[in-house]
Amino acid sequence: MSGGQTKNAALTTALAFHYQMLIGLDRCFSLEDGQSVWFEKDGDVSLFAPDAAQSTQTEVKNYAAPLTDHHENLWKSLKNWLAPEFNHNQYGVLVLHTTQAFGATTRLKDWNAQSAEQRLQVLKDIFYSRSEKERNSEKPSEIIKLQKEVMVSRPDGELISVLKKVVLHVEADDLSTLRKRFCTKLDGSIPRANQQAVAEALIGFIYEQANNTEWVIKKPLFDQQRESLTARWGPTLFTIPDFSHRDATDKEVETYITELFVQKIREIEYEDVLPEAVGNWLELRNALIEELHGYPQFRDTVIRYREQWIKAFIAKYRSAARKQGSSISQDLYDQVTSESPFGIDGYPNPDFAFRNGLIHDVMDDEEQQLKWRVEP
Repeated sequence: MSGGQTKNAALTTALAFHYQMLIGLDRCFSLEDGQSVWFEKDGDVSLFAPDAAQSTQTEVKNYAAPLTDHHENLWKSLKNWLAPEFNHNQYGVLVLHTTQAFGATTRLKDWNAQSAEQRLQVLKDIFYSRSEKERNSEKPSEIIKLQKEVMVSRPDGELISVLKKVVLHVEADDLSTLRKRFCTKLDGSIPRANQQAVAEALIGFIYEQANNTEWVIKKPLFDQQRESLTARWGPTLFTIPDFSHRDATDKEVETYITELFVQKIREIEYEDVLPEAVGNWLELRNALIEELHGYPQFRDTVIRYREQWIKAFIAKYRSAARKQGSSISQDLYDQVTSESPFGIDGYPNPDFAFRNGLIHDVMDDEEQQLKWRVEP
């Protein structure tokens, strides 16, 4: 691997191999019936389908340096695909999958839009742009050796039969981006908090399929593994947490005495309701921490309920502000916390403790700037 990514050769090789594995894993997500992904069979990653025209062999390169006319990645891949032991008739597409961008002056930029004959002419132009002395040197460079193996002593027809299948997939996702994109494939089926665990499990599963004779991932086995992990790490059936309606202890009230929502109650001199208020708030908070981990449906319900309650409270506060009396703020508190909770889609009969806990949670939000103390 080039591009100055690391000077440790062993680590470089390991990362390159891991990148290759992730490309294969990515292919597994789109497997159709009868298809399978193979590693190190005819090259880096191969996708086999019942119809050879739909089968793909991919050479995977994670490089930083640009893909130029004389870069070894192209010529090594062509050499592999032209080797006598490689049966290109098994594949409909041969892919050079590389993180490289095209070099500024490369002749390869239009490759994917060209015919096989045009591609052959491009390769000839590249090869014969070298001087005769370079091509016929007794000690040619490694890249010239590769180019000669591809271009010399092969009839054009043989080259064309391979070149018509070759696709250059440049500027592919690098290792970091590939890891992030992998997690997006789990969105909708695996809560984000669990996606790393599922990703690690699937990667481990892929490596575990290798043995001394083959390394293959077949669709039924991959689907089975995904279903098993989804059953373990996916969201469970949506349920509403139970609320016990317990009052907070004196110690708990003292612990949370500096919370903003508590200060707003003390501001209207209504300390008598603190045990119930703190208890409701703690129940909601614990539900959000414990019950809602991985339950996006209920979390969305809380958000929607919160938004609707804020609008209703602002109207009640305006109404209270038009009244007179020394206990108007406490009256507002009693009215709001004692009235029957309204229902919303997904939660038609909200619990009092849930609703009141949410009220105090909103009061604890500095950005909302809501309060119990009524000011005309």
